[in-house]
Amino acid sequence: MVFKRRDRRTILQATLDFLWPRGGWSRAFRYVRHRVHRLPGSPERIGRGIWAGVFTTFSPFYGLHFIIAAIVARFVQGNLLAALLGTFFGNPLTYLPIGVISLKTGHFLLGTEFEAGEERSLIRKFTDAGYDLLHNFWAIFTDVEMDWHGLSVFWVEVFYPYLIGGILPGMVAATVAYYLTVPVIRAYQKRRAKKIQAKFEALKAKAQQASAQVSEHSSNTQEPES
Repeated sequence: MVFKRRDRRTILQATLDFLWPRGGWSRAFRYVRHRVHRLPGSPERIGRGIWAGVFTTFSPFYGLHFIIAAIVARFVQGNLLAALLGTFFGNPLTYLPIGVISLKTGHFLLGTEFEAGEERSLIRKFTDAGYDLLHNFWAIFTDVEMDWHGLSVFWVEVFYPYLIGGILPGMVAATVAYYLTVPVIRAYQKRRAKKIQAKFEALKAKAQQASAQVSEHSSNTQEPES
């Protein structure tokens, strides 16, 4: 097929490219910035899209950030493509601090504590929840009794505090991104409009000059005989 990759990547290569793009994250960020600058629409609308994307990265719905960002962008009347690009704020370099901030804020607001220890580490809570999902799935087709303990602990100590705690820092980070983005996009659009206007004026002057030369040539060839 025409659009199919010639060099098929293995699962390991795809995972490594996600964690660290071939051009590096700095190049990826420059690409996102370039795409944001060239988006159509007012700076405020694009800024609201960026707000939606950045805010979404503080939610625990990993794998659904694009969908949630689109919904939030629709709600705040932001640019959809800007919202999708804004989700790149969440990446393997930022997910750890985002998660720590969201969890700590959530437990603080809820008045709860994260019970960390050798037997109840964060990774253990994830694995216990995943085991319960798999175990309960097979229990549907067998006589094995379902067990929701691991999922219950994960909900109480991780997911729900993350969900609540990500709202406030997400709004703060998204608002900062909005106020940083809007003036930059406005300045870029003005500069681009001036360049387009300059090119248009140059083409217009060139066309007028060519028209004058044609008129002059025509008048010279049509002079009356003496």
